[in-house]
Amino acid sequence: MAKKIFIWVGHPKAGSLCEGIADAYQAGVEAGGAQIRRMNLSDMSFAADFSGYGDNTLPLEPDLLAWQEAIAWADHIFIVHPYWWGAMPTKAKAVLDRALTPGFAFKYHRKGVKWDKLLKGKSADAIITSDTPPLIDTLIYRKPARRVIKNQVLGFCGIEAKKILQFGSVKLASAEKIQNWIARAQRMGARAAA
Repeated sequence: MAKKIFIWVGHPKAGSLCEGIADAYQAGVEAGGAQIRRMNLSDMSFAADFSGYGDNTLPLEPDLLAWQEAIAWADHIFIVHPYWWGAMPTKAKAVLDRALTPGFAFKYHRKGVKWDKLLKGKSADAIITSDTPPLIDTLIYRKPARRVIKNQVLGFCGIEAKKILQFGSVKLASAEKIQNWIARAQRMGARAAA
């Protein structure tokens, strides 16, 4: 049976480098014969307001329900997003805040600090684009975006992180360097579909 892969572009602007990376990843997945669903943050419409889980939690809009459904459907997830002020863009973070809900992605135990990871059995790749060179990000800032996506997002929900990469510096990258990133993303997609 063909693998089911969900591709999510977490850049709020259409036509971004993140979309180009996702296109390449998707081409690799398609060459491997996997089934694909894809959503681009730039096409999604929802309220970014989030005041926590509880009685006043907003019901999920159709795009967030579709995003949740794609996560539930997928065997493997690919996320690509830019690195702004040490994290993903606000609108991308709002998707996680709003759609990775208790009962869907995790479930806290009634007592203590433990929780159930409700998305176990899935795997994921992620690519983060940045103007900060990855080596500087690692040495000075201790790679916060890579740690958050791997541990506090994917790992918290039980999703096994396969490849978590940071491509940068985007603003200093030559056309050849960008093409190398695109080629690498395509190879990752092919491996994910295998």
